[in-house]
Amino acid sequence: MASEPINLTNQFLIAMPGMVDEAFAGAVVYLCEHSEKGALGLMINKPVDIRLRNLFEKVDLTLSSDDLAEQPVFYGGPVQTERGFVLHERMEGSTQYNSTLSVPGGLEMTTSKDVLEAMAVGNGPRRVLVTLGYSGWATGQLEDELGRNGWLNVDAAPEIIFDTPIEKRYERALALLGIDPRMLSQEAGHA
Repeated sequence: MASEPINLTNQFLIAMPGMVDEAFAGAVVYLCEHSEKGALGLMINKPVDIRLRNLFEKVDLTLSSDDLAEQPVFYGGPVQTERGFVLHERMEGSTQYNSTLSVPGGLEMTTSKDVLEAMAVGNGPRRVLVTLGYSGWATGQLEDELGRNGWLNVDAAPEIIFDTPIEKRYERALALLGIDPRMLSQEAGHA
């Protein structure tokens, strides 16, 4: 009897110590989509040396909010690093952007420029995390990495994405599981 496929949409993936792929060492990934076709997520704790102000200038927009302008842009993952992804709270009312993925029970991820245009004039989402690139897994790849103890997973908490200092996001995500990072070992257990 085949087991029911797991669905980790709207969960955090937390990299285990000793993660082989350097790009994901110490990473917390918010999973926007997970199905039998694969998975797509955004790292929420790896800022790059660009502020939103700079990113907006590159697309000929000016941010009216100084708070937003000074927020860092994040490295979302190694796929399509030239492309921007906006992770944001679900917009109330009729606000729809051209290319938005609504995460069931969770946030929204928009990839179209219209969300940036709305943010520039103060009409966009207030709580955002903007990344360059995303993290992607092919069919069965994430399940394989989970099976080899590469990741822990837990239901996502938006306050970790939007309200927690960047340097504390890994630790706080682990705390959702009741785990202190100092308790983690790189070794898999064998009886």
